[in-house]
Amino acid sequence: MRSEEVSETAAQEAPKAENLAVHALPVAGGILALCPLPGAGGDYRGDLDHINDWKPGLVLSMTTAEEQAAAGGQMLGVDIQSMASRWIHLPVPDFGTPPPEVEVKWPAASQAARKALAGGGRVLVHCKGGCGRSGMAVLRLMIESGEPAVKALARLRAVRPCAVETQAQMEWAYAGYEIGQEAE
Repeated sequence: MRSEEVSETAAQEAPKAENLAVHALPVAGGILALCPLPGAGGDYRGDLDHINDWKPGLVLSMTTAEEQAAAGGQMLGVDIQSMASRWIHLPVPDFGTPPPEVEVKWPAASQAARKALAGGGRVLVHCKGGCGRSGMAVLRLMIESGEPAVKALARLRAVRPCAVETQAQMEWAYAGYEIGQEAE
């Protein structure tokens, strides 16, 4: 077999890395988006380049350190910050809601995200698949930014149908109304 044939065969057998999809929508004067974990599709560096091109001012990571390491992102926080973006790690177990140690960090993270959005900035939230945990956080941010829950959920699911996967995640997101809003 010629070396070109080996290369072609190897290329055909190698799993193709998927491009990172960023699902964005306007919120509070800025752009709020959700996406899968960088590297989850097999191309950590390419995903970081895509995020860098998107230019978020803040990235909220809802994945655990173990999930990040499994995707090649042991240094995710450092890598995000090296792109001149702020990074907040809010590790939540898959299909879960924020544990107490993350719950106490949420008010400051939410305030930072809403301030960035109000200033016309971009905020990116990710979890492993870009659906449940990130959808939960994005929906909560939309609600805390003043959107009625039902309308916010419809807008979010128009761009990412799988956003918010469990009833507990929905309830956590809707708890954003505790800051003085009412559902429509």
